[in-house]
Amino acid sequence: MKVTKENLDNYEVSLTIEVEADKLAAAKKTACKNLANRLNIPGFRKGKAPKNVIENYAGKEVIMEEAADIVIQEATNDALKEENINPVTELKPEIITNEDGQDFVFKVTFTPYPEVKLGQYKGLDIEKEVEEVTEEDVDKQIKAMREHHATMIDAAEDDPIEDGDFITLDFTGYVDGKPFENGEGKSYPLQIGSNTFIPGFESGLIGAKVGEERDIDVTFPEDYHSKEMAGKPAMFKCKILSIKHQQLPELNDEFAKKVSTFETVDALRADVKKNLTISAERQAEDLQHRAAVDKATENMTVDLPPVMVENRINQLINEFTLQLQSRGMTLENYMQYSGADMDTIRENYRETAKKEVLTDVMLEEVAKVEDLKVDPKDLDYEVAMMAATYRTNPKQIVKILKENKQLSALAANVRRRKAIRFIVDNMVKDDSNVDSDAKESKAETSKQKK
Repeated sequence: MKVTKENLDNYEVSLTIEVEADKLAAAKKTACKNLANRLNIPGFRKGKAPKNVIENYAGKEVIMEEAADIVIQEATNDALKEENINPVTELKPEIITNEDGQDFVFKVTFTPYPEVKLGQYKGLDIEKEVEEVTEEDVDKQIKAMREHHATMIDAAEDDPIEDGDFITLDFTGYVDGKPFENGEGKSYPLQIGSNTFIPGFESGLIGAKVGEERDIDVTFPEDYHSKEMAGKPAMFKCKILSIKHQQLPELNDEFAKKVSTFETVDALRADVKKNLTISAERQAEDLQHRAAVDKATENMTVDLPPVMVENRINQLINEFTLQLQSRGMTLENYMQYSGADMDTIRENYRETAKKEVLTDVMLEEVAKVEDLKVDPKDLDYEVAMMAATYRTNPKQIVKILKENKQLSALAANVRRRKAIRFIVDNMVKDDSNVDSDAKESKAETSKQKK
């Protein structure tokens, strides 16, 4: 077999592959057997018809096409291994010569996986910045606990709306003096201060009383999801139907006993601060790890084929479509509602897609260079976790993965996670958060050794 590689425009390459005539002849025999097993030929059981009968029944052209497919598949796989090329697009074959007694010649065109040159990915010095937990943070968490156990009481007849109140109202929105689509609500429930409406709407209702009608002037944000409404001034005619105040439980030891295992407010506050500190530490660690991966990606040199980004955009849109379907909505409905077209949606995903692809390329190269393997135990663990999540049998998960040809994707995800762990484990160690007792103990041990 002879392989000739040619670099084309638009990141594509072509491989011209010449296969010996005897391999084409062998493929023709295999093609006849395959056809014999598939065709219902009168007077013969499946697989028992001789070659000349099959040729007369199916036609030489069909046999040659089947033989060509066999040769193309086998020779292409061998050529890709020989050239050490991994395609990222579908192969486009073109037959050049397919004649009895002659070498079989064909060409395949595709976009190959890019060449990657890693920069620094070991010994990265990424600072871990842990936000200090303040008493104000503790107060906010305690307030959230009180709000969770709050009771709702009807406002007195002349009580005005205050920040935090729960109300119901009727409203109709107008742009250019005319009602606009989806701008009306009846007996609509709303918590003032939740920021679920556009800026200025909720604050404009503060001070209103039950039965009061009020006009609220607002302006839609420039980045509003509907292009038709973005940046436009609007007026909402509102009528307040009901007001409920949120009555928080008193913050005392009885409250602490009710919501926790602690006897006093001080003990509760201490536990809240401890949990917030642990959470802040974990968040800082997560951000540090992400920053290390981002830095390793930034240090890499690669000329990324645009088709890889386009493919990832397709994947992200498919995932978004599934999310919409889970909420009983279609992508077409979403586009009508948001005023966005497919070009806009694709452009919105472009930066995210590019970053994800670059990160994956870097992690795959690290896994390759460091010889990070995915063994069966790794996959068994992943399958077990998926089975537990979906409350099904691991065998069923494996079956679904095989049917959707996702086993290799699962292995790739595991391999990339191992690469992340490798980068993180090889960062410059930061001992700034080692507790003082441990440091003193280490220093004392060092003195004794001396």
